[in-house]
Amino acid sequence: QVQLVESGGGSVQPGGSLRLSCAASGIIFSDYHMAWFRQGPGTERELVAMITSSDYATCVGSARGRCTVSRDNAKNTLYLEMNSVNANDTAVYYCRASLGSELHWGQGTQVTVSS
Repeated sequence: QVQLVESGGGSVQPGGSLRLSCAASGIIFSDYHMAWFRQGPGTERELVAMITSSDYATCVGSARGRCTVSRDNAKNTLYLEMNSVNANDTAVYYCRASLGSELHWGQGTQVTVSS
């Protein structure tokens, strides 16, 4: 049974930083491309960052230049760090594992940027 469990969400002050983790089980983690998505209030789910099985990493959109995505294959864990957060970063953050047409999603972790 595949499980992706996000953690690290909560309340963050504007201008601060967030660090999220996604622990994977039930898959050969190193084989999978991993990604972070988020869905804010009234918005569609959007890609934030991705890292391939060969460690090519990139952040996209408004997160570009403010985020770092990384993975620890020994710990079967995906990470997301983002700095200079603002209200637009308020969202439920999801991790996703993909291998070909096979997709697995976590349940998400809420991040709220508020003073």
